[in-house]
Formats: sequence, structure tokens, C-alpha cells
Amino acid sequence: MTGMHGTREGHAGPSALRIVSGGADADAAVLVLHGGRETGREPARPWHLAALRMRPFFAAVREAAPYERLLVGTVRYRCRGWNGSSADPLRDTERALAELADRVGDVPVVLLGHSMGGRAALRAAGDPRVRGVVALAPWCPEREPTVQLRDRTAVVLHGDRDRITDPRASIELMRRARTDGARTATLVVTGDGHAMLRRYGVWHRTAAAAVAEILAPGAATALVRNAVESGTPRMI
Repeated sequence: MTGMHGTREGHAGPSALRIVSGGADADAAVLVLHGGRETGREPARPWHLAALRMRPFFAAVREAAPYERLLVGTVRYRCRGWNGSSADPLRDTERALAELADRVGDVPVVLLGHSMGGRAALRAAGDPRVRGVVALAPWCPEREPTVQLRDRTAVVLHGDRDRITDPRASIELMRRARTDGARTATLVVTGDGHAMLRRYGVWHRTAAAAVAEILAPGAATALVRNAVESGTPRMI
């Protein structure tokens, strides 16, 4: 896989959570995780393309959400790379989830991540507050764990022309996750690649519908609902 701060009391170091909208009275939360790089210790910045790419999803999620009081936030990475066993974005996501709990309490959370952020979201799903994950073109190396997805809903969208991360790896990861007790769906976006640009509206609408389905099963479009029920990869 290639190419991809204030301090809160009680947490050491820079905050890993940035609130985009919503407040302490939220009934549910969505954390957005942008992409990055396989390796890279340089700081991740909000003006990097990987972060900017995720901004349209904020409004899409808010519009489709089954909760009026929805908090939308992003995870601030300390550096741009995954960095091997350091798994830096995963650690940042875990810190952001802890900060979120301090802010809003025990509310259901959905993690929405792209590329490296999709990998971090899938790996962080074991947190008891996480109801499910929506992973967009996720980076899924061989032997990625799936047991943390048990009793969660995991929805993957992946372009069939992706040359950065492998859609076949996403399908295989979801197959294993379903065996491990997850509710899964794999939606293959035809004619699009890793950057999610050609059919951007499909990505935004479908990802938002998947978030809604995770927060309130049965609330989403038939496409997403049926995909989760069947677990069979579908072309869209």
C-alpha cells in the first residue's frame, strides 16, 4: 500500500480527536479516518490530500444519520505512516475513542475510514463503543485479524479499478470476518479507483447509508441492508 493539536485533561500528548460537528449531548458518533502511507514519520496535516478527500463525507453522514444529535469527528494522526508494528494510526484511533468517551459518554460509534484509515478502523473495532465500521478501499494485508469484528457490522466499499489497495483482499477479509461472527457487506464500485473521484456521489451516498444501517439496522437503503444480510459481494 502506497501513498496515502491541543491537549485534553486526562490524556497525555496532543489530542487525537477533532470535533467537526455535534456536542456533548450527542446520541451517537461517527469518527472519520483518512488515508496515509505504509511508512512515514512526518506529521499528518489537515490540508494533506488524504484528509481533504474525506470532507464531503461529513455532510453525507449527517444527512443520512438516524440520530438528530450526531457527533462527527476525525482522528488526528501524529504521523502519516502506519509504520509497521508501531501501527501509529491504530494507536491514535484508540486514543480518539477514549477522548470521545470522555466527551459524550457511552454512545454508539461508527468508524468510517479510507485506505490506511480503513485498516485502522477495522483494527479498532474491538472497542466496546464501536457498533461497526465502514471501510473505503481499505488496506488489507494478509493475515489481518478479524476476531475484533465479532458482533459488529463491517461494510466495505472498494473500486474495481483500484491499483493502490486490492479489492480482492477486501472481499477475503470480509469473508473471514463473517466466519468470525461479524455482519458484513462488500460493495464493489464499478469503474472507479482508489481516489473515489469518478463516481464520488456513489461513494458518499453509499457510505452514509452504511453508517445509518449500522446505527439503526433497517434504516438504510435496500442495497446496503440486503448486502449486509447476504454477505455476498455486490457490484454497484
